[in-house]
Parts: sequence; structure tokens; C-alpha cells
Amino acid sequence: MEAKFQIFLILLAVLAGTALLARRISLAPAILMMLAGIVLAFVPGMPSIELPPELVLLVVLPPLIYSASVAMSWRDFKSNLRPIVLLAVGCVIFTAFAVAAATHYLIGLPWTVGFLLGAIVAPPDVVAPLAIARKLGLPRRILVVLEGEGLVNDATALILYRFAVAAITTGMFSLPKATGTFAAIVVSELLFGLAVGWLSLRMRHRARDPQVEITLSLITPYLAFWVPHHFGGSGVIATVACGLYMSWNGPLLISSATRLQGIFFWDLVIYLIEGFLFLLTGFQMRSLYEKSKAFPLDDILIATALVAGIIIVARFAWVYPATYLPRLMSRRLRERDPPPSWRITFVVAFTGVRGAVSLAAALALPLALPGGDAFPHRDLILFVAFGVIFITLIGLGLSLPAVVRWLGVARAGRDEHIAEHESEIAARREALAAALKSLDAITNDRELTDEVVKLLRARHESRTNQLPGALDPGGEDASTAGIELTRELIAKERKFIHALLRDGKITDETRRRIERDLDLEEASLSNREYRRIPL
Repeated sequence: MEAKFQIFLILLAVLAGTALLARRISLAPAILMMLAGIVLAFVPGMPSIELPPELVLLVVLPPLIYSASVAMSWRDFKSNLRPIVLLAVGCVIFTAFAVAAATHYLIGLPWTVGFLLGAIVAPPDVVAPLAIARKLGLPRRILVVLEGEGLVNDATALILYRFAVAAITTGMFSLPKATGTFAAIVVSELLFGLAVGWLSLRMRHRARDPQVEITLSLITPYLAFWVPHHFGGSGVIATVACGLYMSWNGPLLISSATRLQGIFFWDLVIYLIEGFLFLLTGFQMRSLYEKSKAFPLDDILIATALVAGIIIVARFAWVYPATYLPRLMSRRLRERDPPPSWRITFVVAFTGVRGAVSLAAALALPLALPGGDAFPHRDLILFVAFGVIFITLIGLGLSLPAVVRWLGVARAGRDEHIAEHESEIAARREALAAALKSLDAITNDRELTDEVVKLLRARHESRTNQLPGALDPGGEDASTAGIELTRELIAKERKFIHALLRDGKITDETRRRIERDLDLEEASLSNREYRRIPL
């Protein structure tokens, strides 16, 4: 137990170190963490660490999906539902069939095994490419489509995965039956996810205790995921539906104290989960290397290169027709949603990084068939899945910034960010004006002294005056200097408060209450600060 805890501390230190290094060199942390995991796996004396598939599918995946769903806008998801479904369902199925055909005709795998391999490597990951895309300042719609695809495509892939495993183990497959089952799973999971979201939100609203509410929020994704998964579904669709319901309905029912504490809690949880996930994914290289000695190296490399090339080409072959053909066929769609630039379409097609879900699905394959025979080509599927993850994460992940700069797509994202900033300031001013206007009605209904009314008016006028002005695309926000000066003043206050504490003039409890107010004020500054988008 002590040795395991020491390994955990080592991984925790590596996670923090790689995250800091990734920030310094402006690289996606997932890439460095996976490379660090591979290096650590071959360090002399380091024990082999297996990544249990149940850990990813049943423990890690639910909070990742739920957190991303809650953070996503239901309005944006709904308005981009067509491209999201085309990618998350259509592209995954198309890629799975493309891999099955290529591996069957070129390297002789059975159709069922090829389709199983295709289902495993078809869904792109959502974590690594989005981390890169956000740093590059891509247009919001690209981010929404990629995030929506990443939320839903795992469900499509896991359902196809179950169909393929069942076909291999039983030797039977019916396309009409599989289609009906797929539709039933989607509808039932949507309804169940909405029900879980409704129940969770009502329970949290009645609890009125931040610790209890955050505990319920941690239970929610597992309830939404585990029940459908236990009965043969994917669990992903239910978790996404639950998260989107919470995102749309939660702001008016969740208290501010719960929201502030919950944001910190979930940020830390997701940071640790994602970091350990990519570290442990890299660790699998050692066990796969030991198993690869039983196979000709040429066969492994050829199969991996073939499948990696197929999934990249298949995504381009799907994305361009799926983007432009519907608009060519429908005038109404073309007028409502004009076709995007080929550059934007290229970025969406290029962002096809595979992640740990593909490796977990490969690891979850049964060791043997019901009759006792070994599961066909299981080790080869493992090698290819890891190879595809490595090639796409390292190759596409490192190339994406150069591709975005070459296409000039980030400029549109920068202009969009400036417009969004201006609309945010306008919304803040309108909200403060509405609150100030309602103060007159409240004053007439209640007996308030003139001093109280003046204080309330002064508070709102002060908040209005603190709002930053318009952004200068060629320079910095006009309020940037004021924000930095306010930070310096807050730091002076902290030093003075600690001096009072050391001199015994205030108690620790007093110091904590003052520090909390200073922390909230500094957090507000960070929230209002404008971070320029890199070109």
C-alpha cells in the first residue's frame, strides 16, 4: 500500500510539472502528459500500471461528460444540432465502415473484427483538441461543434462497439434489429437523463447547503450513466442530456455560495481526472511493448499506419460533403445558415484526435469467446488503438496550431471575441440599469430611509463605473491599467491585514473574513480582465 501511494504522489508531481511546462511552451497538457507517461513507464524500477477499462468507462467518463455538458450552452447545442449529429453519428458510422473495409481487403481481418476496430478508433476525443482550439482563439461555432461532437460521439461508438462484440461472440447480426435497438437506446437515454437532471436539481434546491449540493452534483453523472449502461445502453446520451438540462435550468435554482464552491471543486476534479487519464494512457505503452514481442513488428506498424491514415482521410471525406451538400440541396438551409469558408471546414476535419476512450474500449474486450477460444485479434486491436491515439494526439495535436495560423482562422475568432466582449459590457450595463430602475418601485413599497436608498444607488453607480470600455483591436483594454492597479492595492491590503494579525490586533477569524472579501474582489477582476487572442 505504501508503494502504491508513493507512485500516486509521483504521478501527481509529474502531472503538476507537465501542466506548468505545457503552459510555458503553449502546448496542450494532454500531449505532454501522455509523453511523460510513456517515459515513466520505461523508467527502471517503475512497476507496470495497467489501466482498468472499467475505471475509464464507469468512473472517469461520467464526470468528464457531465462537466462538459454543464459548461456547454443548450442554446448553442440546439442551434448547431445538425452539424453535431452529422459528425457524432454519421461520421463515426462512416469511419467505422471505412476501417472495416480497409482492414478486410488490405490486411485480411474478418468484417466483424474490422468493424469492431473501426468502432473503437472512430470517435475523436474532446479534451485535447478543445484545449488547443481554445488557446488558438478559434471562432465560437467551431468550438461548439467540436465540443458537441465530442460529447455525443462516444455514445455512437460504444453502441456500435457492443453490436460488434455481440456479433463476434454469437456469430449473429441483424441490421434492422440493430437499427431499432439504436433508436430505442437514444430515446430512452434522453428521457432518463432529463429525469435525472430534474430530480437532482430539485433535491439540490431543497438541500440549501453547499456541501450537500456539491455532493449531489458528484452523484448525478454516475446515476445518469450507470443505470443505462447496466441495461445495455451507452450511458453517454443520458449524461449529456442531464448536463444540458442542468446548464439551462440550474442558474435560477442553485445558490451563489454553491456555485462559487462548486466551480472550484469541479475544476479541480476535472483537472486531476484528465491529467491522470493521459498519464496512465502513456503508461500502457510498456505492457503493450511487452506483448508486441509475440507479433511481427512490420504487421503492427502496417496495421497502425493503415488505420490512422484511414480515419484521417475518412473524416475529410465526410466533413466536406456533410457541410456543403445539404446547403446545395436546400435553399432554405442555405439562406438560414450560409456555407462556411473552406478554411473553417478544414479545421473541423483536421481536428480528429483520438483519446483514452478508444484505448479503454480496446482494453475492455473479452479475453475469450463463450466457447473458450481466444478473442480474435484482441492484442492487434490493442496495439492499433494505442498507435492511433499516439499518432493523432502527437501528430495532429502538434500540427493544429500551425494549420490554424496558415489558414488565418484565428482572426475571425479574435473579431468575434471583441464583439462578444462589447455585448457582455452592454448586457452588464442593462442589467444594472434594470436593477436600479426596480429600486424605485421597491422604495415606494417599503419604508426605507434616504440613507439606505443613497447607499444602494451609490453601490450600483460604482459597479457601473467599474465596467471596462470597448476593446481596441490593436492595443489593450482601456481598463487594463486600472485592473492591475487594483490588484496591487489588494496585495497591499493583504500585507497590512497580516501585519495586524501578527501584532495581535485582530483574530484569525477576522483575518479570514477580510481575506474572503479580498479574494472575491480579486476573482471579479480576473473575470473582467480581457485576455488577448493570439493571431
